[in-house]
Amino acid sequence: MDLNKIIQTVKEHPEYHKMGMIASHLGVVRENSLTGKMVSEIDVKFDRRAIDKIIKEIKELPGIIQVIIEVSEGRLRVGDEIMAVVVGGDRRDHVFPALIETVNRMKAEGGKKKEFF
Repeated sequence: MDLNKIIQTVKEHPEYHKMGMIASHLGVVRENSLTGKMVSEIDVKFDRRAIDKIIKEIKELPGIIQVIIEVSEGRLRVGDEIMAVVVGGDRRDHVFPALIETVNRMKAEGGKKKEFF
């Protein structure tokens, strides 16, 4: 995943001139689970239809112009990139909440993760 390349794609959007902010998230595999166990790797699967739905609905929020989500699937090790999210919109009070909602919805609706210890 190349955040710079994704951001460049956002900048090429025909309505880029209306954007005042681009925000990004890069999720990586961490070594500790939420319960404190040491993680050796994870297995991740994503639902493309769910991702497309999330993108469509986030783009309908006020001031949001572009949303791009890239994911890695399969077995991932500590430090590997899992998900990149980039949101472009008119101003920060629209873009930051949209970015947070996108990431939260991806975790809740977009994919499944199994940790290995």
